Amino acid sequence: MSSPLEEVCAEVLKRVTPTATEKKKVLSLAKRLVEKVQEGAEEKGVEAEVRVEGSVAKNTWLRDCPEIDVFMRVPTSMPREAFGTVCLEIAKKATEGYRQIERFAEHPYLEAVTGDNVWVNVVPCYRVKRGGWISATDRTPFHTDYVKPLLDEQKSREVRLLKRFMKGVGVYGAEIKVGGFSGYLCELLVLNYGSFVEVLRSAADWKEGTTIDYERHYERKDDAKKLFQEPLVMVDPVDKKRNVAAAVRKEKLYEFIAASRAFLETPDQKFFYPPQTEALKQTELINKINSRGSVIVFISFEACPAVPDVLWGQLYRSQRALRKLIQRHDFTVLRDAVWSNEKNFNTFIFEVENRFLTNMKRHLGPPLRKREDCEKFLQKHAGAESKVSEPRVEGERWIVDKQRRYTDVVELLKEKLRDGGANVGLAEYVSKAVSESLKVMVNDEALNLYSGSPEFAKFLTEYLEGKPRWLVCV
Repeated sequence: MSSPLEEVCAEVLKRVTPTATEKKKVLSLAKRLVEKVQEGAEEKGVEAEVRVEGSVAKNTWLRDCPEIDVFMRVPTSMPREAFGTVCLEIAKKATEGYRQIERFAEHPYLEAVTGDNVWVNVVPCYRVKRGGWISATDRTPFHTDYVKPLLDEQKSREVRLLKRFMKGVGVYGAEIKVGGFSGYLCELLVLNYGSFVEVLRSAADWKEGTTIDYERHYERKDDAKKLFQEPLVMVDPVDKKRNVAAAVRKEKLYEFIAASRAFLETPDQKFFYPPQTEALKQTELINKINSRGSVIVFISFEACPAVPDVLWGQLYRSQRALRKLIQRHDFTVLRDAVWSNEKNFNTFIFEVENRFLTNMKRHLGPPLRKREDCEKFLQKHAGAESKVSEPRVEGERWIVDKQRRYTDVVELLKEKLRDGGANVGLAEYVSKAVSESLKVMVNDEALNLYSGSPEFAKFLTEYLEGKPRWLVCV
């Protein structure tokens, strides 16, 4: 008799495993794309070796979201300028008629979507010998050649389960927006631990700094830990100086650990296919916000002229800068987040304890044992216009009550961001967009944003509810 865990996995496998007909269709499309890219390269006079890489090449793609990665391996003699322009032109011509999205990692590449909703990536890389990497994508063909012989049909099924689980709990994808687990990392985890369930059982006990070295490149794990500083380390089997898990952010690592524990305790298909979020009605939203007792500040701006990968990097950098700005002026940040539709709507969310602070703040001076520091403190603060009271001795140190420059977090943000906020650390593209279209709103003042975007409404609903969609035990 099957256990609940085995039953759930069996049902999910039926949903994620492509049928023979679907496999034939995807492989046929991949073959046509290779031919088109090859033709385009020949027309441009580029001697390219064109191959299918990624999940389709390794038979680990998910039935509901096939993704074809076509790589152009070009000679090392091609200049980097042409690498990012000529190859992009070839990719665009090969995917004419598809919806095209220009992406950027270390260099430009093209993402396209067919009419049948099949995602295609056309990516250039250099034809190098192992270890002679010129661009970040040069390793990918070596990854494919390494993994394919090790993944039999059973292992492929285990990888599909792990990928779908990670998608369901929101930790799948190494792109900057997600900061999660790549497909290659999923494959290596299954190879290392043997199965989907064993990956979860091991992950349930992971700690920050967990290091996995499948090929045993390092005699001691401490040697790898000295080289890699990321929260999770998976030494790349084809390049011992690379961490396959470098993109995994700390919060995504911990989310995966928590989800693994919860699933093993209470197996459920909701971990793989969480229920869709139903946005709160406007009255429910207002009540939810008011019941928190905190203040939610929305910093909204319009179009940001950057491709998605660059945009998200700049959004996260700007988020960190804004958090520091708010905290530096004594406002307590309880929680913060960022959302974007990657087109014309971006917003930062900062939840603070209070919108307003008292006019006065207590400023600690040096202890009396530091005589010279005390003299400098008195010279600076005695008679200063910013003080509320003269310096005094409390216990073993000098104290002075100072007047705050900003007592309203909204006033602080409007003033500091009026010119775009580059001087407080906002990234270039974000700063330009902020200077042209900044709006700072508090609590229900953001109702227009909420009603104007169903996707943002779902995001804010999930933010306010807090509970992960996959959590079924409470």
